[in-house]
Amino acid sequence: MQEVRKFEDCLTERPKPKGIDVLCGLKHFAIITYAVPAERFEGVFPDRFQLDTIQLDGRTLGLISVVPFVDVDFTSAVFPFPKFTMGQTNYRIYIKDRETGERCVWFLGTTLDSWTLLVPRYLWNLPWHAGKVKFDCSFNPSTGLYEKYEMNTKSNWAEAAVELRQSEEDAFDFPGFPDTESALVYLTHPLAGFYYRRDRKIGTYRVWHKELLVKPAAIKSAKFRLLSELGIVPEAEQCNPYSVLIEPLNEFTIYLPPKVAG
Repeated sequence: MQEVRKFEDCLTERPKPKGIDVLCGLKHFAIITYAVPAERFEGVFPDRFQLDTIQLDGRTLGLISVVPFVDVDFTSAVFPFPKFTMGQTNYRIYIKDRETGERCVWFLGTTLDSWTLLVPRYLWNLPWHAGKVKFDCSFNPSTGLYEKYEMNTKSNWAEAAVELRQSEEDAFDFPGFPDTESALVYLTHPLAGFYYRRDRKIGTYRVWHKELLVKPAAIKSAKFRLLSELGIVPEAEQCNPYSVLIEPLNEFTIYLPPKVAG
């Protein structure tokens, strides 16, 4: 069983942005999480990190999330700068840093629908990949629910298609956690990420955001080719997620440039 966690213990004041730090809104933000046997993650990340597992029905499971959204008003957090809008999908595994004890995520990579991909991919060696990302969403502000949520990505690296649904009957359900708040802290509030750079060095970055006001949802259909190819979530299991969370719009501060870990 995961331990009890409280947002009041992890919410902090925003570190003051400087330099090339970025502010952006994330629209149609979803976290689609799968719980799968821990052995499927063997060799995916270096020994410095430990899979942050849950116990469910006598099994030890690791969690991996697909996170699609549209970057809106992507701009400098410090200086006047043009604003960009672009579709993006992140793939991340929940881990613990053995050196610091911090709970964080291991990024497999990102698909981005923008020419600005050139900066993170080639200047900073991030595992970011080109993709044509299309969202077809309809949000009802009176109910606070999506009447339609579809995302499709054409990409040589991680082709993806997902359709979500929401209703008043959807409820939070997080087996393996002591309560809903503990699960939401785990799933929505990792502020540090690590990844293999394109030169195979370990990179790291940090973000900041307020508590995310997500609501539960469900999957109508899903196909994430990357998860199938890696053998982490076979296609036959992709319509049976551990959880689906959606927030129509939130705001992140991203601290740049990313660094080489260690």
